[in-house]
Amino acid sequence: MLSFQNVTRNFHLDDATTITPVRDVSLDINRGDFVIIFGRSGTGKTTLLNLAAGLIKPTSGKVKMDNQELSEMTDSQLSSLRSRKIGFVFQFPSLLPALTVKENLCVPAELSGRKDAGTKAIMLLEMVGLAGKKDVYPRHLSAGEQKRIVLARALINEPQLILADEPSSDLDDRTENEVMGILRDYNNKGVTFLVVSHNTQLLAFANRAFQMENGRLDKLK
Repeated sequence: MLSFQNVTRNFHLDDATTITPVRDVSLDINRGDFVIIFGRSGTGKTTLLNLAAGLIKPTSGKVKMDNQELSEMTDSQLSSLRSRKIGFVFQFPSLLPALTVKENLCVPAELSGRKDAGTKAIMLLEMVGLAGKKDVYPRHLSAGEQKRIVLARALINEPQLILADEPSSDLDDRTENEVMGILRDYNNKGVTFLVVSHNTQLLAFANRAFQMENGRLDKLK
């Protein structure tokens, strides 16, 4: 489904300084996988997710989704791919403050032309236990509630692949287990997950896991 083939990504900070957060990474993620990549801050995890989404291009190597090389696609094609097949759970909630919870959920569905955005939003809010918060604004939600709303938003277009950056950060143990349990339930329904995290306690949720250090991957599980 998603394939990294000898992928390296450099960033040139100035004429004398180049950093390489991703170094010669090769990884195949199959449909139905739940892959977690662990690593400390600054080890290249988020850069790898951005490459997976086609938000940045590799300096060398190839990133493919369903045998399509992302760097060869136009911006319009990439936008369509993300809308149809990919859901994002960002490290920080990124909810739109002027919109209610329900309206935030509906945004990606409406942009993709779904006619059932409102109905789907209510169903997902019930799933994450926040149906009573549909008319509330993000500033009135706890960190855990915001994380669950972001998760619901990522699922609203029924994506085949979820890319999640630190989905359990800033959560207490109970809420962390609730959020990860929702991810696992959707994985059991066939949704593929690529998760990056610093929290090795999430290892039990993965069917495959890797450690990222200095831009390179080592298999843990």
